[in-house]
Amino acid sequence: MTTTVENASGTTKNNPPSNADKVSRRQVDKFSERRDQLAEAALQTLAELGYARTSLREIAQNSEFSHGVLHYYFSDKVDLITHCVRHYKARCVTRYDGIVTTAQTPAQLRSGFGTLLAETMIDEPTMHRLWYDLRAQSLFEESFRADVAAIDTSLENMIWRIVIRYAELLGTEPAIASSAMYGIFDGLFQQSLLRHLSGDENASTYLSESVQAILLLAVPTPNP
Repeated sequence: MTTTVENASGTTKNNPPSNADKVSRRQVDKFSERRDQLAEAALQTLAELGYARTSLREIAQNSEFSHGVLHYYFSDKVDLITHCVRHYKARCVTRYDGIVTTAQTPAQLRSGFGTLLAETMIDEPTMHRLWYDLRAQSLFEESFRADVAAIDTSLENMIWRIVIRYAELLGTEPAIASSAMYGIFDGLFQQSLLRHLSGDENASTYLSESVQAILLLAVPTPNP
């Protein structure tokens, strides 16, 4: 942290961070990096087993890290699971930035978004299942609620960036508010995920086509 010191002449100057401050920050950064590494290692076990059937010991048995190491970096299972899902969803919310910045027409953005959303459902179904598991648990576990709310907000913002850009390309305004828009897409994604996990081979096509149809309704093409 930079400190401000008044000298004999009455003027002030900013002192650079001390070595102790630098060491402290490095230690915090290393601790955070280690938590992220452990989260990556734990994600697959969590995604396969779900919240109720997973313990720190179970995760340790399915990774290269000991139970003691996990307990050092995470206070309990709730701490680990919320960090894991936050870590994963932080990547998810940037997944669609490319199509937002590169799409030149409404049709390109509509098609690209629908395709990417279907692809992530097919490629990482257990990860998304873990998120819905955690969100359902937050109805009963108060300790989950703040993290779930924060993740929900980041996902809503992600969807809204796409909708706003789509409206800009059309030269109009969305007909549906941000929270309602997120609720529609989230419900559709969860429904499609369940269909996919149940063996429906058309689930991804259904998701992609439905997403595009919703955009057409939510952001109507202006009359010429």
